[in-house]
Amino acid sequence: MDLQARVLIAAQKDDMAGPLSEGLDQVGWRTITARGPYAAEAALSDLGVEAAVIDLADGWEEAAALARRLRALAAPRRIPIVAVGGDRAVAPSEDFDLRLASPVYPAQVVTRLDSLLRTAAAEEEYRLRQETFRQAGVSPGDPDIVDSPLRILAVGEPTPQFLGLSNSLEALGAHVVGAFTSYSAFDFLHETEFDTVVLWGGDAADSAMAIAGGMRRNSRLFHIPTLLYLKSLDGITAAEAYGRGISDVASPETPEPETAWRALELARSYRRQARIRSDLESARSLELMDPETGLFTPELFSSHLSRLACSVPIRNRPLSLCVLRVRETEGIAEARQTGWLEKAFPQLGSMVSRLIRVEDSGARMGPDHFAVALPATPEDVAKTVAERIAAVISRTAFDGGEGRPPFGLEFDIGTVEVQDPSQVVRALELASEMSRGGV
Repeated sequence: MDLQARVLIAAQKDDMAGPLSEGLDQVGWRTITARGPYAAEAALSDLGVEAAVIDLADGWEEAAALARRLRALAAPRRIPIVAVGGDRAVAPSEDFDLRLASPVYPAQVVTRLDSLLRTAAAEEEYRLRQETFRQAGVSPGDPDIVDSPLRILAVGEPTPQFLGLSNSLEALGAHVVGAFTSYSAFDFLHETEFDTVVLWGGDAADSAMAIAGGMRRNSRLFHIPTLLYLKSLDGITAAEAYGRGISDVASPETPEPETAWRALELARSYRRQARIRSDLESARSLELMDPETGLFTPELFSSHLSRLACSVPIRNRPLSLCVLRVRETEGIAEARQTGWLEKAFPQLGSMVSRLIRVEDSGARMGPDHFAVALPATPEDVAKTVAERIAAVISRTAFDGGEGRPPFGLEFDIGTVEVQDPSQVVRALELASEMSRGGV
């Protein structure tokens, strides 16, 4: 039997590991529990583990040493490591991507791991792009380090308990901005970058949950972590809050200093994620990229695709390719003949560039089609991504020239998952053939 596990739980006792393992298994995140460091290392090597959760109840130094060994063993693959519990007086450690307070809930851990895995894939992609660009004679440099204080948006009525939390955050070095209404909260969110949002639930969590829901519906705010700080747990359970996208929940019994520590842990983790995504975004403006769209040129894409394919077995992550080809219609034939289709391609390519994730590599491969490489993405998800891009662009009107109506674009799509790195060129050709209706 081919035994696989997505999450390694390292814990000597079942207090944390038992309920978490059961809960994660129930939602499809298969786990393996290791009772000691050697078992944890063996599980990471043999079972395709994608992330690790370490119980700090076993000892801080032992947990940090295990985290370092797991990272070294997984390299060059980036493995997210979450620590649970421990003394909040201990300074933040780079050994862990995130620390969560006990008790943890499966839905809470799934949300955090999902975000951290995306960040890991993005960081790996940035390193691969560095290699590709250096081979082409351009060095993008290492990711920038941002040393400014963590920025926290505190939303809610200025009650003594909530003000105490704000004071605790500032005492720990955070820059806190207060918003007393949901309107002012979204004004701040659209004007300023924040690392975490703390929502004061008061006697009822409805207003706070509405703000969290609004953030989840906004692509720019979606990934900002939210901590729900409640005066009373009446009306909503912590599990329900996690299921609706809240990152952490502080109960009425949680002291303000501990709640502040938990908010800063979320902020520290998010700051790192945002930095990596920003560095990937800035790579689109390098002189090697297509200046009009920020996409890869065909030659650069070919070089990078080869490097991506070689990383598949090393990093144990899927790689999928999709090709989007402009569908030939009467309107497209006319736009092509009059030259307006060619004039639309800078706008079209720029849209493709913005509709894919920053860790995805898109290229204009010819006069009528684009290719996208999607790391850490299985074929079914890649197909959904391609369909979403096509759907958004199909609702855009492109200039047809003076005296002519605007024209729309539709795409034919081909998607393939790279099974054999040595056949990556053939996989791209197959996706291209599929987009022509040839397969």
